Amino acid sequence: MRHGRRVPKLGRPADQRRAMLRALTTQLLQNGRIVTTKARAKAVRAEADRIITLAKDGSLAARRQVLGYIYDKNLVHSLFAQVGERYGNRQGGYTRILRTVNRQGDNAEMALLELV
Repeated sequence: MRHGRRVPKLGRPADQRRAMLRALTTQLLQNGRIVTTKARAKAVRAEADRIITLAKDGSLAARRQVLGYIYDKNLVHSLFAQVGERYGNRQGGYTRILRTVNRQGDNAEMALLELV
């Protein structure tokens, strides 16, 4: 049974999956958009929305939680500085998934994940 399971396993062990989601979330917050598979994009969307919600809170505890997930201090500092003006009125839904063409090698569904 998969009751309560939020993130699909993505064909990886738990430690590798956590590291991959962390890296993809960091790249999304740095660049504003990433191209990945649709399943990975759906998994990263939940993590990115959680990070942005914590940044909107702006408290010291929220900053420490984000620093525990994203290791780049400068990125976290700029995220906390900019998120108020960018997402101040928005009540969620900070990312957008756009489907693109399937990958040529294995026909995997690809998607463009970007910040709104």
